[in-house]
Amino acid sequence: QVQVVESGGGLVQAGESLRISCTASGLSFDSFAMAWFRQAPGKEREGVSCINWSGGSTSYADSVKGRFTISRENAKKTLYLQMNSLKTEDTAMYYCAVTSRYASCPDSWPASHYYNYWGQGTQVTVSS
Repeated sequence: QVQVVESGGGLVQAGESLRISCTASGLSFDSFAMAWFRQAPGKEREGVSCINWSGGSTSYADSVKGRFTISRENAKKTLYLQMNSLKTEDTAMYYCAVTSRYASCPDSWPASHYYNYWGQGTQVTVSS
């Protein structure tokens, strides 16, 4: 049984940094691409970043490019999202998504249908 669990969310002030994590068990963690999504109240879920199986290739949404960094430690079966220079508009529930079908991020990686396992989310709140 695949389990995906996010952690590390919290309340921070604008301009500060936060790192959230995701562990995934029950599948070959080092074989598949993974991604972070977020959903703010009243808004659709959006793709934030994607990373390939080895960590050697990453993609970002324009809204976070240059501020967020996705990474993974396959030995620890852990995915990270380092978020710097946080803005109030980054406030959202952040979800970890795993695909067991793709080793690399698809060209249309923000499309949620590529991912078949999801965590419950971790809340990130940025105050002004």
